[in-house]
Amino acid sequence: MSNLVLLLAIFIAGAAATVQPPINARLAEKIGILQAATVSFMVGTLVLLVVSFSIGRGSFRGLAQADWWQLTGGLFGAFFVSLTILAVPKLGTGTVMAALIVAQLAAGLVFDHFGLFGMRQIPFDLSRFMGVVLLMFGVAMIYRK
Repeated sequence: MSNLVLLLAIFIAGAAATVQPPINARLAEKIGILQAATVSFMVGTLVLLVVSFSIGRGSFRGLAQADWWQLTGGLFGAFFVSLTILAVPKLGTGTVMAALIVAQLAAGLVFDHFGLFGMRQIPFDLSRFMGVVLLMFGVAMIYRK
């Protein structure tokens, strides 16, 4: 897959991630926040199981050799989904997505700088810092009471 196609796919995934919180928030009005998060994860798990067993190239057999911290992604995902379900009705989808993007970018820059989790090390510099600062101003401009 070319980098251009991958970047396009990431933009599509970003749009999809924006659709999820308001859908989950509406479901939460009927069944509760944690219950809506659970349903979201159940549906996602079922879809991923079907895809994994249909076209997946990997294997679940290596799971026993994984380090404990490599199994925590779902924990962070559950926190993320649950909090967005709570926040979107109160702050609005645009504000929540903008704040999430800034937080993800800032954390990503820290991960890059230190090469955390075995990722490629990319030094933190002034232009990266300014990118985060400008996005923070963007969040403030989007947020309306």
